[in-house]
Amino acid sequence: MDEALIQGSRSVVARTLTLELARVTERAAIAAAALRGQGNEKAADQAAVDAMRAELNALPIDGTVVIGEGERDRAPMLFIGERLGSGGGPRVDLAVDPLEGTTLCAKDMPGAIAIMAMAERGSLLAAPDVYMQKIAIGPGYPPGLVDLDASPADNIAALARAKGVPTSQVVAIVLDRPRHGDLVAAIRATGAGVRLISDGDIAGIIFTNSPDETGVDIYLGIGAAPEGVIAAGALRCIGGQMQGRLILDTPEKRRRAQDMGIGDPNRKYELTDLARGDVTVAATGVTDGALLRGVRFKPGVIETETVVYRSATGTVRRILGEHRRAERNAD
Repeated sequence: MDEALIQGSRSVVARTLTLELARVTERAAIAAAALRGQGNEKAADQAAVDAMRAELNALPIDGTVVIGEGERDRAPMLFIGERLGSGGGPRVDLAVDPLEGTTLCAKDMPGAIAIMAMAERGSLLAAPDVYMQKIAIGPGYPPGLVDLDASPADNIAALARAKGVPTSQVVAIVLDRPRHGDLVAAIRATGAGVRLISDGDIAGIIFTNSPDETGVDIYLGIGAAPEGVIAAGALRCIGGQMQGRLILDTPEKRRRAQDMGIGDPNRKYELTDLARGDVTVAATGVTDGALLRGVRFKPGVIETETVVYRSATGTVRRILGEHRRAERNAD
């Protein structure tokens, strides 16, 4: 077959899967949203997991979950190593978070989403469900402007100089956790502002891509590794810089990481170490938030808002869905 036809065929497949991924996160979001505000995090997570698994298994892919969810919290999982898809299609890595912000959903608070990333086989960092130290900024800055090993003061100062503003006009986004007490104090000591978020650090990292709209310049702190890899996939699509380091602070965590091919437990991963190749990320809102509107249940119809990013084309698609066969929870 002519090489141009082969490449064209691959492009058609990629475009088709881009839209199909929207169906996957839509179905997971609808399933979780049916349990919004009921105070049961695990039930909402289980509903999202089951829905995402069912939809992924209907896709014409040979997929392997390299980043799963649930180990740390003993929650329902799409487990690392699970094979998904109908087979016979492209061999792909999957990084999944069927319900990012389980607490947000259970309490019907803003910002819960269903999100996943897909990339060519071998493109996403395969890591255990541990914590990760992260730093991220948006596009348009010199490479290496900020660094995971630099102090918060040095990173804030470097970013302020690059923006041409005083440090008081820099805003960092940080998960509101006791472990970040010293980090928050160090950031505020520079004169910079801190936006604390209760959950949802994938969205927090994505916010650094458009500081003029979100008011967020830099993400700093420690969050879950799976969310770090998915966020890196999103930045690959929309632009930005990110570094991460797995926190492997026990022999058992180091053994699990070694079993997954991670030889250096102290390695600092750059953006393209976390996610490379042709990456597609899809996210659907579960509850209303700054990134996406939540699921709307109306008589005879369910409304969703989804964003799909693709690195190969730099495309961002926003999809407003109306699902009219509500009894099936997806369409």
